Amino acid sequence: MLDQAQPKLSKWPFYMADALLVGAAYFIYFQSKLPMGPWQLFFIVVCVAGGACLGVLPFLLEYRMLVKLSEARALTTVMAQMQNLEGLTAHINNATGQWQGVQEQANTTATLASELARRMGAEVQAFTQFMERANDSERANLRLELEKARRSENDWLQVLVRVLDHVFALHQGALRSGQPGLIAQLGSFQNACRDAARRVGLAPIVASDSEPFDAQRHQLISDDAKPAKDALVAETVAAGYTFQGKLLRPVIVRLRDDLGGNGPGVDSLKPKADGKQSQLPLEQTADSISV
Repeated sequence: MLDQAQPKLSKWPFYMADALLVGAAYFIYFQSKLPMGPWQLFFIVVCVAGGACLGVLPFLLEYRMLVKLSEARALTTVMAQMQNLEGLTAHINNATGQWQGVQEQANTTATLASELARRMGAEVQAFTQFMERANDSERANLRLELEKARRSENDWLQVLVRVLDHVFALHQGALRSGQPGLIAQLGSFQNACRDAARRVGLAPIVASDSEPFDAQRHQLISDDAKPAKDALVAETVAAGYTFQGKLLRPVIVRLRDDLGGNGPGVDSLKPKADGKQSQLPLEQTADSISV
């Protein structure tokens, strides 16, 4: 690359000429009478325009020299690069030969990898089929055990609810008998039975007297009856239950205006003459409760 010095253009002659032209314009303006004639205005404009051009001209000339110098430097760089083109061509030919060798090795490696992948795919497919057969058998066994567990849970839950219903009926009968000793004994017995039921997640719900009727927690003896908005509970006919925090059966109640009705009362919870026990409807089955 050529080492050329940065060119410098002397600007003071242009500045001097610019000052002379501007001074001439001022002199014409100062010597002319107002209003000035067209020739005076023409010479003033020419002097000012010439001064402005002379002020810009040195910078334009310097810019053109810099552009030509830059082009010369770029041309020198191109010539130096063209001198190294032969060496670059040799390097390219060498790299091309090496790349062909690498490509051949890559093709061989790709062929081996494809064969290995095919074998691994066959092994994976065989193993997947084996696991699917094993999982199908295991799922069938687990499904059978789960169904057995749910049926067993439903059975003992039904039995426990019936037992608690009978205990509640006995306690209600003791309350109606008016015997304090019998009431205390059956009350203790009922509390013990409820405590035992709570250990497995079954909790009884009893409505208090004069409690406002709530369709979410209470249920009337007769399904056809429609309670008023301000209806109050007169007595609990059968306790409601929650199993593991979920409502199993609402509290079966009788309202104050239904005290003289003929709906089923506590006596319906007692064993019948044919030996069969009545079963009050449950809100949810054991299948919907079990997780």
